[in-house]
Amino acid sequence: LERLFEGAKAIAMDIGLSPEELTKRLYETLDANAMDEGVHVRLMVTRGLRSTPYQDPRVVVGGATVVIIPEYKEPDPAVYERGLKLFTVHVRRGDPAVQDQKINSHSKLNCILASIQATQAGADEALMLDPHGFVATCNSTHFFTVRKGEVWTSSEKYCLGGITRALALELAREAGIPAIEKDFSLTDVYGADEAFVNGTGAGIVPVREIDGRKLECRGPMVERLQELYAERVERDAEEQKRP
Repeated sequence: LERLFEGAKAIAMDIGLSPEELTKRLYETLDANAMDEGVHVRLMVTRGLRSTPYQDPRVVVGGATVVIIPEYKEPDPAVYERGLKLFTVHVRRGDPAVQDQKINSHSKLNCILASIQATQAGADEALMLDPHGFVATCNSTHFFTVRKGEVWTSSEKYCLGGITRALALELAREAGIPAIEKDFSLTDVYGADEAFVNGTGAGIVPVREIDGRKLECRGPMVERLQELYAERVERDAEEQKRP
């Protein structure tokens, strides 16, 4: 929610609700559908109805449109053992002057094109590079590689400020695991010991193959981080207080 309101402020969009009011709406939606376990909630906000199909925000009529979609959707348990297959696509993550990746907007055509290319190549997810050729992120998840006992991820210059990404770094550092944000190339990835991706839905998921190079799937580092992540999620859920 903090990221949502920060992004809305950056694009001069008035959500029309306070964070507390929006939290209450989320719980009311779950209660109305009697949903409390195995639920994925998609929260989307747009500027609202327009008087004409035009991009200028001044043609918006009324307040923002807030959409809350809860659905029963849990990741396939087998994916944690099987792992994912990644393919490096030609579509790059843009620089902030083109499209600031820190804003979690609906405008994700580059990610959609990346996903299509990866699918056509028989992969589960696209690995995307930044404008300089360094590894940035995946089309819908964040990418991490494991090298000689260290966990590496991108410098975050060209990827969304991921909540699960930040948590994975925090958990690793608390456990004494070197977790480094830096620029690195595909050469570093191809020679890695392990790799994984993470996101809100599935948490931490191992990677078994990248561009035809095989990696240890669910190696000791990934397994350790999965355990730490599960423990933190359980604790966070217990600590939540309803408005």
